[in-house]
Amino acid sequence: MNRLSSSVPVDEYLADSSVLVYLSDAVTQLLEHKEEYTQFGVVRYFAEYFSSVKNSNHVLFREYSYIRATLHNRASFIRVFWRCYRQIGKSGDMLSMLEYRSLLQLLCPDFPVEVVQSAARIVLMDDAIDCLMSFPDFLYAFQLQFYYQEFLDSVLAIYQDLLAGKSPNTVIVPTSTSIELLHSVTAEENEKAGQQQDGVESSTLAECVEALCDRFKHCHPSRSCMKEVFNQTEKVCYFSFLMSLAKHETINETIGLIYTAFNP
Repeated sequence: MNRLSSSVPVDEYLADSSVLVYLSDAVTQLLEHKEEYTQFGVVRYFAEYFSSVKNSNHVLFREYSYIRATLHNRASFIRVFWRCYRQIGKSGDMLSMLEYRSLLQLLCPDFPVEVVQSAARIVLMDDAIDCLMSFPDFLYAFQLQFYYQEFLDSVLAIYQDLLAGKSPNTVIVPTSTSIELLHSVTAEENEKAGQQQDGVESSTLAECVEALCDRFKHCHPSRSCMKEVFNQTEKVCYFSFLMSLAKHETINETIGLIYTAFNP
């Protein structure tokens, strides 16, 4: 969370730091548990609340709408997920998408299955989402999907339009949910496996993604990292693009999970 600076307008600072989100939640929690919290003092309550936010200890067992409300919350939840279940990665166990969903719902009871399915598709790159996945593979895909969800939804819509042969100038932002588009992309790629098995032109998708970044400000993966992935091949598929980003050390460090955590 950024520190207040005289060079940053107040409104911009409040928006970037999400202070109002946390202040609103703190007041709501105080009112809902007034008898429990007021006996320790309101000042102490607010101090402990914001201390827990700063230390990323504030998202456990909270509702999904809260853990996704800010990028800090998302990164905090990813770290909680890793800390709670990292032994699975060390033991080398392989789990199914439904098993990973169950693990996530132990930490957030209303965590939606659609987000887990989207992460599984990044790992498996096809419709066989009932296959087993290693914990490291799932975690890297999950954190990318969860942290940058809105941006990836838009990239997916652009990719789908380009795959359908539309001009880059006519691509649109998503009008459907992420999972519906993922089903559509997978079906279309399988149907056109002979002619378009290599995806779309990397340079064309890169231009569209570059323009998209301007709209999302800081809520997107590093431009240089995405450019690096695009420069690796002449054509790129959506899922392979995301998997390359998911395994990119710089992106993982940005979110907060070090890539070498499973690669000592």
